[in-house]
Amino acid sequence: MSVSPAAVAPSQHTSPASAPTKSDLLDFVRRAAADAELIASLPLDPEGRTWVRLEGPGGSEAWLIGWPPGTGTGWHDHAESVGAFVTASGELTEHSLAVRLPSGGWKTLELADDVNRSRRLPAGKGRAFGRHHVHEVLNASTEQHAISVHAYYPPLPLIRRFSRTGPVLRLEQVEQPEDWQ
Repeated sequence: MSVSPAAVAPSQHTSPASAPTKSDLLDFVRRAAADAELIASLPLDPEGRTWVRLEGPGGSEAWLIGWPPGTGTGWHDHAESVGAFVTASGELTEHSLAVRLPSGGWKTLELADDVNRSRRLPAGKGRAFGRHHVHEVLNASTEQHAISVHAYYPPLPLIRRFSRTGPVLRLEQVEQPEDWQ
């Protein structure tokens, strides 16, 4: 279930001449995640993720996302965008790949054994990431919702979705902004 973009997080003033950096985005999502009124404004659905678009710094795309127990994103990347996210409540788990994927021209890749990364992100914890970051984000809890704040710059031009079986990563779908907005 999606929600209309009624809530807007506090805006960070970034010079129009400079694009927000990963650090700027991380600062923004940390401040937004600490805004108890904003976090409480997100309607939570027991069946599916909910989200509200926020006003991010310097023309970035930002989202407040609610995660019911047991939900996740599946493997994906954010194309040419840099980003950051912070868990505002509950706990999220991020599995990521320490590898840069080719930008195109492939459907299946075999990954090396040493590329897997995993981190737990309880409330107040988050991270920034660079272009071509491949990850999946999960709420592994069986009982508690999680809420997080995410920001991307430039606004997401596309998201590539992948499936994974052991070391094999397969490109399954390319989504355009109109698919999720």
